[in-house]
Amino acid sequence: MAKTTGGKIIARMLHAEGVEVLFGIIDGTYLHMFANCVELGMRMITPRHETTAAHMAGSYARLTGKLGVCIASNGPGVANVLPGVAVENGEGNRVLLLTSSRRTGITYPDRGGAYQYFDQVKTIGAMSKWSASAQTVERIPELLRQALRQCYLGRPGVVHLDIPENLINGEVEDTFEVQAPENYRRQAALEPAAEQVHQAVELLIEAKLPVIHAGSGIIHAGAYPELERLAELLHCPVTTSWSARGVLPETSAWAYPMVLMDLCNRVHNEADLVLVLGAVLGETDWWGKAPNWRKPSEQKMIQVDLNEEALGRNRPVDLAVLADVRVFLVKICDGLETLKSDIPRTGRIDSLSALATAREEARAELNEALKDTEAPMLTAHVAAECRKVFADDAVAVFDGGNTAVWGNTYHQVRTPNTQLGTWHFGHLGAGLGQALGAAAARPDKQVYCILGDGAMGFHPQEIETAVRNDMPIVFLVCADKQWGMVKLTELFALGPVCDQFPNALAEQPHINGDLGEIAWDDLARSMGAHGERVSDPAELAATIERCLAAKCCSVIHVEVDPAKHLMAPGLMHFKEMHQEPAGS
Repeated sequence: MAKTTGGKIIARMLHAEGVEVLFGIIDGTYLHMFANCVELGMRMITPRHETTAAHMAGSYARLTGKLGVCIASNGPGVANVLPGVAVENGEGNRVLLLTSSRRTGITYPDRGGAYQYFDQVKTIGAMSKWSASAQTVERIPELLRQALRQCYLGRPGVVHLDIPENLINGEVEDTFEVQAPENYRRQAALEPAAEQVHQAVELLIEAKLPVIHAGSGIIHAGAYPELERLAELLHCPVTTSWSARGVLPETSAWAYPMVLMDLCNRVHNEADLVLVLGAVLGETDWWGKAPNWRKPSEQKMIQVDLNEEALGRNRPVDLAVLADVRVFLVKICDGLETLKSDIPRTGRIDSLSALATAREEARAELNEALKDTEAPMLTAHVAAECRKVFADDAVAVFDGGNTAVWGNTYHQVRTPNTQLGTWHFGHLGAGLGQALGAAAARPDKQVYCILGDGAMGFHPQEIETAVRNDMPIVFLVCADKQWGMVKLTELFALGPVCDQFPNALAEQPHINGDLGEIAWDDLARSMGAHGERVSDPAELAATIERCLAAKCCSVIHVEVDPAKHLMAPGLMHFKEMHQEPAGS
């Protein structure tokens, strides 16, 4: 009888699932899986750190709608991937993590003193959606099928399967047949109940001013045209969660970007009905509570989600719909089309006119900062100049504390699903891996990443990964030589009480807030990338153009004013988000 290996079984199943690319560092413990994946036409992209592999898989999944697959080897490799697991699961990206472990018989549980071993399943299980180990070759197909079901069940996240190295590489008799995905997991989108669609139509028509609040469910369903169609039918504003920003282009008359936080709070308070689509109403949505939202007694809510646990979780709802948001939107739009004449547009148009004026005023107020043209530049210019130079469908990645705030505030999302970040985690250093994953997902599109020098310091070695894989990403490093957000917090918290620390804080009210100089342009050139340095905002656009013309990975060392960089716009809102709403 023919022979096979556990690694070949895994490769054949991934191939049947349509997996085209995997992210990870080559290791002998899963050599047979690697070799068979390559033999079946799958591409292997190798970063220089395992946590980067997880971020690459997450952004690849988010931008393509496909499954992101990453790999980590037993012990040290798995320890390295853990930050990526926490972030990508928190961000809700569809990632399958496959890990190797030491041979059967000495682990699970540890015999005592096993080399490169810890309880990988238990550790990852605490920070992922699902985690298990296959302890025999015969169970690999069963458990991988279960893992793949979990990947597509409810809210996306990280799903983990651990396989001992002797099962991956050891030969066994080949009695295994590949099953098609439709034989073990749902293929059809989850349909809403007809009666609930009818109820939703009635509620939306009766409302004086409905508002749509969209979450990442729109991205995972690819429901961009359906969302725009509904906004036009209803004549209503659309707000989003941070992670779903841009699901409706911010050039749309219906779009109210989350960076205009005071205005969004006003929208959420003026609406008498909210339609929540694929959003959990978490902490950065102020839990959907007053005073940032209208009280439930004054505002009805319809919530649509694939994850039943999200329905009514942080705020009571009037109609809880368990369904795929795209299918729901198609049905609700069809229902509204037949009752178009019943939609009370006149009152809504008046409300929208006032809100639109407020939107323009809020944007103009923020743009006043761009009149500061001194060098070193105000950080606001970085995203503003990028928006002028890069294509509307370029993928923009934001990484860092204050840098990400500046970047988001002065960026406009013009094409759906073209912005990446760690909105739920605020994780430093993830941007490099996300940019690499974006370049793998959309090789024909421009990709750029705006990040702080602190964030860049986490994984600068991945510049070489971009060079090696011919990824012409442009990294713009905002160099203020300090931990900006932390330093600002220290200045506010310690400044008023410095007299209590006459020795430690006699000169400056901060502790270890400063960083040394790293010449990021020189570092880039040392790895084969194109390097530039700029301080004057008037020269930034031309600098970016030279990077694009270089047609290779580029790094721009952007000198920003460190004092002005501290005062990123809207920071008080972020502080308020971390408190329980006063009116709740």
